[in-house]
Amino acid sequence: MGVVNVTPDSFSDGGRFLDPQQAIAHAWRLIEEGADLIDIGGESTRPGAQPVDAAEELRRVLPVLRALRDAAVPIALDTIKPQVMQAAIAEGASVINDVTALRSPGALETAAASEVGVCMMHMRGEPRTMQAAPHYENVVGEVRSFLLERMDAAVATGIARERVAIDPGFGFGKTAGHNLELLRNLDRLAELGAPVLVGLSRKSTLGAITGRPARERLPASIAAALLAVQHGARIVRVHDVAATRDALAVLAAVGNRTLE
Repeated sequence: MGVVNVTPDSFSDGGRFLDPQQAIAHAWRLIEEGADLIDIGGESTRPGAQPVDAAEELRRVLPVLRALRDAAVPIALDTIKPQVMQAAIAEGASVINDVTALRSPGALETAAASEVGVCMMHMRGEPRTMQAAPHYENVVGEVRSFLLERMDAAVATGIARERVAIDPGFGFGKTAGHNLELLRNLDRLAELGAPVLVGLSRKSTLGAITGRPARERLPASIAAALLAVQHGARIVRVHDVAATRDALAVLAAVGNRTLE
């Protein structure tokens, strides 16, 4: 999953693709690099981010969605707002990626009324405050229970289970230690039966490990993607598509005993 942030304040590339034409060009570039799907976001969810209203979010993302309507890969929209979801679905988005796991009033119903796929993520708190001393008794168990509850809620609202993916929410109300514990035990989430999406690309946990700023975390991001796939992830959300695909091709070759 290639990331396209149409925002002024995302943690890694905020402002680079705020202009719709630059965002559109970047999305096509990621598709050429081999992205299997594109994730467009018009509201930053980095720690400390301030919310934007639906009108501004739509102003940012709709031109990009329209330009990618004929893309050969699915287009996901990263949003928490049912009004934005509805507009995105009308413009051809085929996946809703919601960091609040479709908990906004009307979000489940909006997704159920369409045929889109949904990705539901675990987040403790909200972006403005989520990194203020997050605490868990058992981070793997608590995240697993939350995601199972949200999967059940989606199915009960009429969303077929095969349309649902789940995301443990690395960096969303979690310390570096919590993130590493989740990565070690990702198979516990894969056991729930839904594809697991992992977003570790360039995140602060990798900075804590390597001491490098976001722009210099490519090797660490690739390592994290490989580990995630080895532990059960089916989708990796990344900024650097070509490099990650190459690394995953090597991993696949190692597991393919018939490769000549």
